[in-house]
Amino acid sequence: MMKSPYGLSAECLDCHLRPDDFFCSLSAETLRAFDQIKHASVLPEGAVIFVEGQKPRGIFLLCEGQAKLSNTSNLGNTLILRIARPGEVLGLHAVMTGQPYELTAETMQQCRLNFVNGEDFLQFLKMHGDASMHCAQQVSRNSEHAHDVLRSIGCRTQSPVESRSFCSTPRAVPVSNGAVHAKLASTHEDIAHLTGTCRETMTRTLAKFRKKGILELHGLTLIIHNMLALERLVGI
Repeated sequence: MMKSPYGLSAECLDCHLRPDDFFCSLSAETLRAFDQIKHASVLPEGAVIFVEGQKPRGIFLLCEGQAKLSNTSNLGNTLILRIARPGEVLGLHAVMTGQPYELTAETMQQCRLNFVNGEDFLQFLKMHGDASMHCAQQVSRNSEHAHDVLRSIGCRTQSPVESRSFCSTPRAVPVSNGAVHAKLASTHEDIAHLTGTCRETMTRTLAKFRKKGILELHGLTLIIHNMLALERLVGI
């Protein structure tokens, strides 16, 4: 069996990192076909995978790590639309439409990715209906998420979008006193870009939440003291 330089399996079927959803849950036959056209790579934190407006070369299947997907307005303001997680195909819309990448993708930590040339990927979709269905589902999810982000920004006075980014924090672990500890992968600036605000606004929001006893942030460790109050602010 071929192994990657990092000691992990280079075959999708044997990968212990495979999530149960997204693109990694394809049939065994389809995954074997995907193995024949992919090119594995490992990128460090802060690496740019592709840039908004760039002609698409192909898709990138995120195997491990997190990547932020953002775009920039005419005024130069950056908005992070979402954080991609393992199993997602990056650059999917651009390759399927033949249009330039509509977002910029950048790693937030060391990431393992599989690259597939655009023409090879489109041919692969023609031959494997389950892969086409998964891609259609991901495009639909991405569109729905983008709409949710725009609604949140447009209705920030009714449901503060600054609160929303803390309610589904990854790797959240309850502790004995009822608080929740979580390790953030995002900086203050990233969180601000996720909510369509600026770093100063996010800093003021964190100070307000700390004063009310809702949550506090120590470095990259988030401590949520009152999850119910936080969810009420968001409208969950």
